[in-house]
Amino acid sequence: MEKPLEKDLTRPREMPFLYLKGFAMGSADVVPGVSGGTMALILGIYSRLVFGIKSVDLQAIRQLVTLDWGAMFDHIHWKFLISVFLGGVTAVFFFTRVIALPVLMHTHPEGVYGLFFGLIAGSILLLLKAIGDVGWREVLVVAAGVAIGFRIVTLVPTDTPETSLFVFLSGSLAITAMVLPGISGSFILLILRKYEYILGNIALLGTDRTMEAMMVLIPFGLGMVVGLVLFVRLLSWLIKRYHIFTLCLLVGFMAGSLYVIWPYQEREYHEIVDAQVLPMDHPQVQELLARQEQGREPERRRPEYWELGKVVNPAAPVAEQKAEVLHVRRRMISNAPYWPDWTSPSDDERLRKGAQSLYGGLGTMLIGFFLVGFLGRLTRGKVPGGTGLP
Repeated sequence: MEKPLEKDLTRPREMPFLYLKGFAMGSADVVPGVSGGTMALILGIYSRLVFGIKSVDLQAIRQLVTLDWGAMFDHIHWKFLISVFLGGVTAVFFFTRVIALPVLMHTHPEGVYGLFFGLIAGSILLLLKAIGDVGWREVLVVAAGVAIGFRIVTLVPTDTPETSLFVFLSGSLAITAMVLPGISGSFILLILRKYEYILGNIALLGTDRTMEAMMVLIPFGLGMVVGLVLFVRLLSWLIKRYHIFTLCLLVGFMAGSLYVIWPYQEREYHEIVDAQVLPMDHPQVQELLARQEQGREPERRRPEYWELGKVVNPAAPVAEQKAEVLHVRRRMISNAPYWPDWTSPSDDERLRKGAQSLYGGLGTMLIGFFLVGFLGRLTRGKVPGGTGLP
């Protein structure tokens, strides 16, 4: 008899809620240091996610090729997967094209990271409560998870190529991390120096550079598929046979990731400047000149910005003059958490806007923490339902 986890028990009326949960997972995956797997664990669909992905196997492909579609749809957890997948894709596009979450991470880091810190810290307590009494073996597994998670999130980003093969490998590693709570696929991309590269190409979709973006996103997507198919089989085996130890390891991963998600960080950036010489009557030059006349300086905390450089031929007639347009991209190369000055936040130069940043980060942290408590009450906070583990 087939086990419940290996059957798709999704009912049509549940699909809108699964879509919203997928949206939450996709939102988390956009932020380096936060894992969509963490959100799946918090929202109580983690095991269903793993076994749903596992259902897309060779048997399903064989049924597809032989046109045995009825058996294929019975085998694949398609209602669950479609709902979560559409929610995740919607979130990625929404937070790259509508509300640029990668930009907010630079301009309002305390608030963004504070929310996710509260979510993860609260979920760790919720999961520890769900585990109940533990022995020395469970404690060792949690400690191992903390050590592994901490080591991964403190790796220093390195220079990497932009070949199709490396983009494929980046996709495989990133999707593996996205499935694991506490280990962020976005942070893996950051370590591999492919975070801005991939999100930048997603943002190009629908523009005149769509084909250029597809040449990057296709190998990345193929790498994600291969990595996902291989990894979920190991993870599903662990969940079925060692579910408490697996939960302990996942809790450790989440705890180890808190180091990099702490909202108060001293971040060091490397600036990459590309200069382009354009005529003074070019629309981009005119727009930058208008901003200068209005006293609007470029927001240099953004991940990328444009500013006007020098006039390259000032002796030429005005109609023939040309100016440099500088495209500045900021890449984070290191970060270290710090404890802010709670007594005089306005004097703490590390804070973006003094007390506003300090209490903004604390406020969103509390919102995230209590939101997890609310979600825990909805999912009853128990291992079978609240964590998504069997």
